[in-house]
Amino acid sequence: MARPRQHSDAVISRIQEWLVDHYDTSAPVAVMVDRSGLSERSFKRRFSAATGYTPVEYVQALRIEEAKQMLETEDMAIEDISAAVGYEDPTFFRRLFKRRAGVTPAQYRQRNRLRSLPR
Repeated sequence: MARPRQHSDAVISRIQEWLVDHYDTSAPVAVMVDRSGLSERSFKRRFSAATGYTPVEYVQALRIEEAKQMLETEDMAIEDISAAVGYEDPTFFRRLFKRRAGVTPAQYRQRNRLRSLPR
């Protein structure tokens, strides 16, 4: 994930802080909108202006980054990692992962595990 943009929107900052620990929540954007106290349209506009991401893109980026960490360090099945980061459909997770990371989760695990082995 690209480094988050610095901004001064306190409402969005508070939501970003919450999201770090709750990215696996079901329907996270709806919860974010509710927690913000803003209308959905205003929230989405302010979130995009502050972060450079739509709320959905931001959640997906967080989830994929967490999945990468898990693939590098855990021996969990890819289906279990998918569920752990908030995706109930492993097929959707695999497609999204490949689109965002450029490789499948299995390829990512293999490449990054090989790098971490002692030589």
